[in-house]
Amino acid sequence: MEKQGHTEMESILPETHSYIKLLTINRELLVSHIHNTQCLVDNLRENDYFSAEDAEIVGACPTQPDKVRKILDLVQSKGEEVSEFFLYVLQQLTDAYVDLVPWLLQIDFSPSKLIQSKAVVNTDPVSSYTQKLRHQLGRDSKFMLCYAQKEELLLEEMYTDTIVELVGFDNESLGSLDSLACLLDHSTGVLNEQGETIFVFGDAGVGKSMLLQRLQSLWAAGQLDAGLKFFFHFRCRTFSCFKESATLSLQDLLFKHYCYPEQEPEEVFAFLLRFPHTALFTFDGLDELHSDFDLSSVPITSSPWEPAHPLVLLANLLSGTLLKGAAKLLTARTGIEIPRQLLRKKVLLRGFSPSHLRAFTGRMFPERVLQERVLEQLEANPNLCSLCAVPLFCWIIFRCFQHFHSTIDSSLQLPAFTVTLTDVFLLLAEVHLNRTQPTSLVQRNTRSQTETYQAHRATLRSLGQVAHWGMEKNLFVFSQEEVQASDVQEGDLQLGFLRAVPELGLEGDQQSYEFFHITLQAFFTAFFLVVDDKVSTPELLRFFQEWAPPGEAATTACSPHLLPFQCLGDSGLAREDTFRNKDHFQFTSLFLCGLLSKPKQKLLRHLAPAAALKRKRKALWAHLFASLRAHMKNLPRIQYEGFKQVQAMPTFIWMLRCIYETQSEKVGQLAARGICANYLKLTYCNAYAADCSALSFVLHHFRKRLALDLDNNNLNDYGVRELQPCFRRLTVIRLSVNQITDSGVKVLYEELTKYKIVTYLGLYNNQITDVGARYVARILDECKGLTHLKLGKNKITSEGGKCLALAVKNSKSIFEVGMWGNSIGDEGATAFAEALRNHPSLTNLSLAFNGISTEGGKSLAQALRQNASLRIFWLTKNELNDEVAESLAEMLEVNQTLKHLWLIQNQITAKGIAQLADALQKNTGVMEICVNGNLINPEEAKVFEEEKRIVCF
Repeated sequence: MEKQGHTEMESILPETHSYIKLLTINRELLVSHIHNTQCLVDNLRENDYFSAEDAEIVGACPTQPDKVRKILDLVQSKGEEVSEFFLYVLQQLTDAYVDLVPWLLQIDFSPSKLIQSKAVVNTDPVSSYTQKLRHQLGRDSKFMLCYAQKEELLLEEMYTDTIVELVGFDNESLGSLDSLACLLDHSTGVLNEQGETIFVFGDAGVGKSMLLQRLQSLWAAGQLDAGLKFFFHFRCRTFSCFKESATLSLQDLLFKHYCYPEQEPEEVFAFLLRFPHTALFTFDGLDELHSDFDLSSVPITSSPWEPAHPLVLLANLLSGTLLKGAAKLLTARTGIEIPRQLLRKKVLLRGFSPSHLRAFTGRMFPERVLQERVLEQLEANPNLCSLCAVPLFCWIIFRCFQHFHSTIDSSLQLPAFTVTLTDVFLLLAEVHLNRTQPTSLVQRNTRSQTETYQAHRATLRSLGQVAHWGMEKNLFVFSQEEVQASDVQEGDLQLGFLRAVPELGLEGDQQSYEFFHITLQAFFTAFFLVVDDKVSTPELLRFFQEWAPPGEAATTACSPHLLPFQCLGDSGLAREDTFRNKDHFQFTSLFLCGLLSKPKQKLLRHLAPAAALKRKRKALWAHLFASLRAHMKNLPRIQYEGFKQVQAMPTFIWMLRCIYETQSEKVGQLAARGICANYLKLTYCNAYAADCSALSFVLHHFRKRLALDLDNNNLNDYGVRELQPCFRRLTVIRLSVNQITDSGVKVLYEELTKYKIVTYLGLYNNQITDVGARYVARILDECKGLTHLKLGKNKITSEGGKCLALAVKNSKSIFEVGMWGNSIGDEGATAFAEALRNHPSLTNLSLAFNGISTEGGKSLAQALRQNASLRIFWLTKNELNDEVAESLAEMLEVNQTLKHLWLIQNQITAKGIAQLADALQKNTGVMEICVNGNLINPEEAKVFEEEKRIVCF
């Protein structure tokens, strides 16, 4: 066979192109750069080029270089075909022979069809480890983690996209992320080229862990960056399982505590150290580490072999001190910040949009009739819809109703009344507990919620004790002894509240447990604090301590005449608002308010003494009101355009959430009385649609007119619907950057035209089309006091532009209109030109970045000849040329009232600018004409240096 192959090769290769000679000439290069001989021997044997005896001869060589020399001797002795195949193996197995890639490119090696038909087996340790990682991650990410241990849902069938947004250092939006692969893209959203960590954050339940699971699944299937050979996934909470004295090397962390290579671990680790860019690390839940952990104060360790505490290894991986160049993706809940020098990108998860919710409903209820019925009922209950914007809560609600649909009531009627988060988790617990009840097609489970809770009182208390113990110590993983110490029985573990920790071996082989989500641990903690009659008032309110204003003791939040108990806190605890970093405390406080609300007393009076419940409820209500009042009193406030404005913080949103859980109108009234301002600024508070329910619950008790700024949150259309009770009081409404569509604008039209008191409407950077623009035009028509309208960066074309322009033309009150970043074009510009003619009040107008060219520009210039009201006109980033500049120059000879004209980034040359400069000789009213970014170079700009009102650069 070898002789025949040799003859074939000689017939197609010129004598000068001999692979045998090539190997001879480059012999020492090959000897010094081939470190994996076994892979070569395996492939030569697999294709019958080597015999068993040949393999034994190679194996008998004492050193690696000797083995390479012997392989070369044998290969060359067997002819050209074998020599060519030898090179082919080097070319195909780049992981094993990475050092030879440049040489193979240099010699321009191109195998023949005969050689390409040969099978190449990859037994390289790095490739084998990659395959092992893909298998492990593919297995671990195949199924979604469900609330019941015995249920499994395929990730591929259930995963639904959410709103994923790139943000800046201060959380300002940089645009949405098109796909998960873009997370690792080096050209998208990079804030700091030296940063190593992609930071993904969002509220509890918004889908951070699910996003990582989806990434794992994509990598395991080979659908992520092909250059990534390693994927290491860690959950931060498991780092808390290590003792303070524990030390281990980076190699041990990756191999012994994650996935061990079956071959040559030293060689695999050496490859990783040499090519760190081939690795992706994901760390889920930084907020679930011990509270004292501070990334900026961890000791530096740069040696991958030096033993250190696992938390030190984590911090040095994130900073790039270890494995610099590897991709690192870290998740945490909103409120956690990491040092800027570590950040490469910041990514905010915002949960489901209405379209995402519809898609998820379709996956959960595949039957069309059932799906449509659920969607109809959701539309009828915006409160429930707003809760469903958070994927975890949506999943819980849908699974619970699926359960009751199959076991109790086949009509599947979603509740039409107000649903709080406490209601959702009580329902979840009921479903879990009822799973132990035998059911059949003949006899369904008919126990009431009260009966279910009574029957499982001991189980609920034991689980609550575990949850409370962990919450006090900021721990989320429990050993078997800790679980047993709280009298949790084996049957209780089968209910699905607690699940076995996926990671093995962090502290030996003993099994550890965790609640399936941090919010569930918070719920059981609150449940324990409410039903255990030994819990004192200070102990009950412990998780509210963090509500003390920054730099002020918690005692100042306590009002002696309202609180019949000793105030919590230590006057020495002047510190930053660390409550923002303890989401689990916030949820515990929220569930406390829900469980102690009057509507829950019917359930809880069977589980705890009535007197104890009354005492706890009275103390909690008093503390809530005192905290809110003190919080508002200590917030920064300014006088702003006749308003007393206060900038509220995210803690205020949590207070409102807690008040809403009480469902007490009296508490809502007291809270409204404690808001000592008439302009609430709640920008960048990460408020969700469900928070609008809480906001309305309090603000509808507000007796005076109010300005409300909710810019840069995550409200969407459901949030707008939830604000309906407030609109009769609101004069200023700012809802920019909130994913609001035409549906939400329709609600605004219906509500605002009832009361006709709105003066400012901000809807910048939403998803409003021409349909929504028509509703806004009708608002402007009917609300005669509207002075400010912000509609920039939406999806409005010429049709919507014409409707808005007509409404502006007819308005006698409008002062400012912002249309930046739409697509109204020349048609829309011409319509606005008609609106400008002799307009009595319009003072500021932005038509920047709207695709306006010559026709539209000239129309606007002509109209301004008959306008005396406009002072500021933005036409930045359009397609205006010298012809338009000439028309504007002619206008300036007539119009003496325009003060600022912005023509930045258009297509005007020095000729057009010269005409504008000449016109200024006859105009004393204009203060500036900005023309920077046009078709003019620095040399040409020098001509206009004398005219200070022309700004070229």
